[in-house]
Amino acid sequence: MSKQQQIQLPFTMGTSSDFNAHIPYHSHFHYEIYYFHGGKVNYLINDRIYVLEPGDLLLMHGMTLHRAHVDPSAVYHRSILHFDPYYFKQFIQPSFAADLLEPFEKLQNIRLQLRGNEKAEIEASLHKLEQLYVLQDSFSIQRFQALMLDFLIQINQLCQKPLKDKPTFPTSKERHVQAVISYLECHYNNDITLEAIQAELHLSKYYLAKTFKEVTGFTIFQFLMQRRIYQAKIELINTIHPITDIGYDVGFKHPSHFSRAFKLHTDLTPEQYRKQNHVSSDQL
Repeated sequence: MSKQQQIQLPFTMGTSSDFNAHIPYHSHFHYEIYYFHGGKVNYLINDRIYVLEPGDLLLMHGMTLHRAHVDPSAVYHRSILHFDPYYFKQFIQPSFAADLLEPFEKLQNIRLQLRGNEKAEIEASLHKLEQLYVLQDSFSIQRFQALMLDFLIQINQLCQKPLKDKPTFPTSKERHVQAVISYLECHYNNDITLEAIQAELHLSKYYLAKTFKEVTGFTIFQFLMQRRIYQAKIELINTIHPITDIGYDVGFKHPSHFSRAFKLHTDLTPEQYRKQNHVSSDQL
């Protein structure tokens, strides 16, 4: 089940060597920096699959659906930093620096594959950030924010380089799943059947269903539902379109089905979600 994570603090951080198999395909308002130390992971960000390698740094605009599908046969080790972009701009972003959130706002979701000195420097910064974060005294919090500023400057420097973000897939399975995701991205607001996907991709619907579940951890129609709910969230936040029209726009045939599905995935009705999260023009 997909839900919007409620991250209450202006920033949260953690490094973990285990994983929760029940973490859903989710979104949140905080921006996310995800660093992969090791393991075996397929990371899904909306319509893209990344087969991660140690040293991969993911920058994510949080409202994009994302999820790590972890193979438990290998030890999983990652570091994550979430932060509130409004808090960062108001209290940390200095006047002397360029907009340090530009990679998140313009590139939105990218993978940087770090090696050598760049990898070592990012890992050292993450380690120090976590040490300061767990202390929580006033000086440590101030030092955390100062180091976070330096960390974002490092990331901006890395993002100035040409980004060769062409996903590589070690097997045909990932290529086929990517093709399914790309098809769903183009047609999520239409009627979708396995037969239609089979005809489009010229692959057995049984093979596609089995392979999609194996690679991503959920079914094609679970993914389709998450994509529709995600699009509804965006429209509820950023438009004043009637809620019934939004339901039709994202692929639901009946308003009652849209309301039930939305509440099942977010714990809120579309009306409640819009009231809590609507972005007015003076906030943009």
